[in-house]
Amino acid sequence: MGKNNAANQEKPTLPSLNPDIRLIGTIDENMLQNYLDQSGKVEGDRPVVLELSTAGGEADTARRLAQDVRMLSQEREVFFLGKTYVYSAGITVMAAVPPSHRFLTRDTLLLIHERRMERTVQLSGALRSSVAVIQDLMAELESGQALERGGFEELVDGSALSVDELMERVMQKDWYMTAEEALSLRLVAGLVG
Repeated sequence: MGKNNAANQEKPTLPSLNPDIRLIGTIDENMLQNYLDQSGKVEGDRPVVLELSTAGGEADTARRLAQDVRMLSQEREVFFLGKTYVYSAGITVMAAVPPSHRFLTRDTLLLIHERRMERTVQLSGALRSSVAVIQDLMAELESGQALERGGFEELVDGSALSVDELMERVMQKDWYMTAEEALSLRLVAGLVG
């Protein structure tokens, strides 16, 4: 037989260095609205390039933004371009695009870590009402862990990294991953710039 067909396939490329949608800053409701405004103005059926630079933000807003990116990709081809820094909740948005359509600038640093919660709980009164408060909190924590694992599974799907390897790494400490490392793990298709 001839050479491996994979060796003959073209290397994936980003369709444009001029993104159709540019998102820079904290992931919050303002960024979500900015995405909705910009994505609504993209015309035609050509591929869409989504640029993101973020230090992170609200986890659930990132989930909503990622869902909108997935829905857009049902209508047209969507490419992700991470520039300089894609931290925390930004990883959730990046994961909404398959690795074959993810690109990073060479200077990009990714931050992958466990989902976080900050909450003060004060118990006062009957023990049964305190137990109910703790049970509600446990349900929220368990739901958060399930969402975290699902997000990690989406991030590594199609890459050289397993979800268990990723979780083991981030349970030890936050993972600051260089663009080169992301490329070597096939979390992204290529580097630009």
